[in-house]
Amino acid sequence: MVSDFIRKKISRYFTGQNEIIFRNNIPSSSLLTEKLSGINELGLYLHIPFCDRICPYCPYNREVYTENQGWNYVNAIKKEINTYASIIGNKTITSFYIGGGTPTTMLKKGIDEIINHIYKHFNMNCNIHMESHPNHLTSENLNILETIGVKHLSIGVEALQDRHLKNLERPYTVMEAKKSIERAVGRNFECVNIDYIFDLPGQTPSEIEQASKDLVNLGIHQAATYPLFKFPYTRLGKEFHEKQNAISTMFRRRKFLKIFEDILYDSDYTRSSVWAFTKKGVDKYCSVTVPLYLGLGASGSSYLKDIFYVNTFSVSEYINAINKGKSPIALSIDLSEEMQMAGWLYWRIYETKFKKSDFKNRFKLSFDDKYGKQMKMLNRMGYLKNGEDQIRLSDKGTYWIHAFEDYFSINYINKLWGNSKSMAWPKKIIL
Repeated sequence: MVSDFIRKKISRYFTGQNEIIFRNNIPSSSLLTEKLSGINELGLYLHIPFCDRICPYCPYNREVYTENQGWNYVNAIKKEINTYASIIGNKTITSFYIGGGTPTTMLKKGIDEIINHIYKHFNMNCNIHMESHPNHLTSENLNILETIGVKHLSIGVEALQDRHLKNLERPYTVMEAKKSIERAVGRNFECVNIDYIFDLPGQTPSEIEQASKDLVNLGIHQAATYPLFKFPYTRLGKEFHEKQNAISTMFRRRKFLKIFEDILYDSDYTRSSVWAFTKKGVDKYCSVTVPLYLGLGASGSSYLKDIFYVNTFSVSEYINAINKGKSPIALSIDLSEEMQMAGWLYWRIYETKFKKSDFKNRFKLSFDDKYGKQMKMLNRMGYLKNGEDQIRLSDKGTYWIHAFEDYFSINYINKLWGNSKSMAWPKKIIL
């Protein structure tokens, strides 16, 4: 297809690679020790792959929780932690994010054991950021979340009109969701984030406006607003046939996002990433932009400068591998410096502002020498402000540059996650 041809040409321009290939090459403990030797600090990601039910739009690795599988998973995670403890040593963990699935599915069912095990074996110097479900946020469960050290809480509300909640098969009403939000905001969390999906089928600008005002009135610290991505391997992706072309979809989404921008900016929020808006003075809830990180659990991924690797997506196979003393890693890729720089730029654009000096500290190369031409062009287009050291994207640039990035990343995710979900141990995946 023409789109695939164009995608490969542009990808080669930024990464220097004709193809991005993940292979079933399992890095040894000695190799990981070597990779970590030059790293002083990193983030930690823990994947909880369980939900009470499966939402039709969700692209993430998840399955319905059962008690037996859940406790087997807890024990396997603890063994994976033990394996990494000697490799990581006393290196500082500067961020800790628990995602899913739905992590709060395992409240009172082993997640506290996992967290205690992590704090026992790793040098933790950070707060816990955790995803949650509105139905789980009873007063009792909020007490537990505070007790286990969660400071930044994200609530997957997704919609604030009952008709959209019904279409998304979310098992609560708007009134119930609002009560859960109010309970959470009334606690001592440093940041309560709400996930909200827009560009839902039939959604109107007035509904976006109403939802934006509701979020402000509820007193949330952060709103993560993102469009409905229809991944082909999800049930929604298989059932839904887009009637409008990609160009009209992008302009419609820009119109919706502009409504959020206007209302949230007027309410003392500031943009903290492409899709997120955080109350001024609040430490943002963030899951995806840590420069280097280690991933635990089924589908957990790790990025250690010049290597990226992913655990098997199969929960059963992950548990079996761990219990047999084998590595749960299913795929890995060695990253050239060009690929590392392209990845660094992708995530810094996602954050909407960054320092050129951080690039030089990371790669020992002038940012202007590497990307100066592109930044000057984007500056002339009004997409960003190209300062002496800091680059800050405009709202227009934030949306359209990331829309360009999504042209690649969504396609890559479709291939990597889609194949990994269908094959526990794929031999290779070509992006």
